[in-house]
Amino acid sequence: MCPTAPVVSPDTRQDARTVPLHLWRTVVHDDPVNTMDYVVWVFRTYFALPTALAEHRMMQVHTTGRAVVSTGPRERMEVDVAAMHSYGLRATIEPAAPDEAVQ
Repeated sequence: MCPTAPVVSPDTRQDARTVPLHLWRTVVHDDPVNTMDYVVWVFRTYFALPTALAEHRMMQVHTTGRAVVSTGPRERMEVDVAAMHSYGLRATIEPAAPDEAVQ
């Protein structure tokens, strides 16, 4: 007689590629030190934003006190915040809305 093959239960671990990625966003805050032109230059230089979008984000910072400049994984946003600090801008990270797209 042949022994029966063992019954193997399926692997129920979740594949890392299917786990939803929690996104974060980099927020630049208004300050009384940096000029508007400088902030536009930073946004164009670091984030490679087109001039019109960089100016729009700068005006958001100027008029509302803050603007979201990038969205993505936490580690990347921490790099962006550190870069903004190196340019002399105030920036923080915060959780992104679940439906927010990566910028």
